Amino acid sequence: MKLGRLNHVGVATPSIEKSVAIYRDLLGATKIHEPFDLPPQGVRVCFVDTPNSQVELLEPLGESSPIAKFLEKNPQGGQHHVCFEVPDIDSAKAEMEAKGARVLGEPRIGAHGTPVIFVHPKDMGGVLVELMETPKAPH
Repeated sequence: MKLGRLNHVGVATPSIEKSVAIYRDLLGATKIHEPFDLPPQGVRVCFVDTPNSQVELLEPLGESSPIAKFLEKNPQGGQHHVCFEVPDIDSAKAEMEAKGARVLGEPRIGAHGTPVIFVHPKDMGGVLVELMETPKAPH
């Protein structure tokens, strides 16, 4: 496996609208994508472009959303995960597991429309890490 570029930092939020205002009004973000629902993941997503990456704002779609559980412990929201690109998600999963890291579930389609996996924070220095197959076309 070859670790690719940092694709995005996932940020849990109780309100995408309020978070967008922070990135726009306080930090000067100018490229903010339209929010969209991702029901299989239980989240509403909004990407904020930065010059070299993105911030992925994540709002829960319901009480069973993993983001709802995160917000129970962190009511104001906060950093949820970091996402790195990898050339092939199946190879990355096999390699992570061969090295003893716990992969949370099977590959699934993420917010960029490409396969993703998550690696348990206890195996990644306390950080939930998303590995994402590098998109074929720029997003």
